[in-house]
Amino acid sequence: MGCYHRPKEVGGAAHGDGFHTHHPGEVPARFVWRDRSCVAFLNITPLAPGHTLVVPKEETGHWVDLGPGLAAHLMSVSQAIGKAVQKSFEPEKVGLAIAGLEIPHAHVHVWPIHGPMSFPINPDEEDPPEPDWEKLDEAAGSIRRALKDLGFQQYVTD
Repeated sequence: MGCYHRPKEVGGAAHGDGFHTHHPGEVPARFVWRDRSCVAFLNITPLAPGHTLVVPKEETGHWVDLGPGLAAHLMSVSQAIGKAVQKSFEPEKVGLAIAGLEIPHAHVHVWPIHGPMSFPINPDEEDPPEPDWEKLDEAAGSIRRALKDLGFQQYVTD
């Protein structure tokens, strides 16, 4: 599944633009969605281009501990992201998973599936490879355009 490094907006109040940080364990992120309850940003070690994480701003260690309203909201946002991923990358299917072993914060994975694959989870992974920021920027731009086309412009971050 890759490694997850928490952007500033997750697990507390948003700080600045969420892209630049000086805190250990936090890296720049390519956000595609922001609302009062959650954010969505690209995974820095994607299973495929467009692999997006939907994360509640409220820090919750296990998805079963989310309140029913927040859990439903995360699924609704994940579906919107999934539609944008479908439109942007034209995969065979769009995958959705809640794994939770990589980090102690509930999050939903949404990614394009172009054929049979395994679902790797490496919670013991040391340091992830350097992200390909150009590819992440391109994928984020595609998802943002698709979200706007789908009528979600009020949540899209540029």
